[in-house]
Amino acid sequence: MVTVADVMTPDPVCVAPDDSLRLARDRMAEGGFRRLPVVQSGRLVGIVTDRDLRRATNSPFALRKRWYDDLILDQVKVWGAMTANPIAVEADASLIVAAQMMRDHKIGGLPVVDTANSLQLVVGIITETDLLDYLVELLSIQVE
Repeated sequence: MVTVADVMTPDPVCVAPDDSLRLARDRMAEGGFRRLPVVQSGRLVGIVTDRDLRRATNSPFALRKRWYDDLILDQVKVWGAMTANPIAVEADASLIVAAQMMRDHKIGGLPVVDTANSLQLVVGIITETDLLDYLVELLSIQVE
């Protein structure tokens, strides 16, 4: 059985709830990510996506100057834009389970957690890109 641990990205880049939206945006841009787990003391407390950041800074109902977006990015904290208590998957779960969770909930990625001692410690992240890379690998093997 192929597990989430076989395909996930281990030790993902994370942010804390009290980090600024600018820091989250910069980390996403630097790594080419579209989502970051939000952790406090290593424990998963949320997830913030590029869509969350766009929603926080771009309102179709308000025309404003660039300085206002800068103010939002610097002053608003991640906890104000994140999804709290996100859906997560354990590293030893079947890859099929993770793919079904992502499909059923219409999300592009899942934080991977270790739930030992009732803590949700972040150990990785699995995304639709990871699943597609694995699919390409499988199909390439069949072609050879």
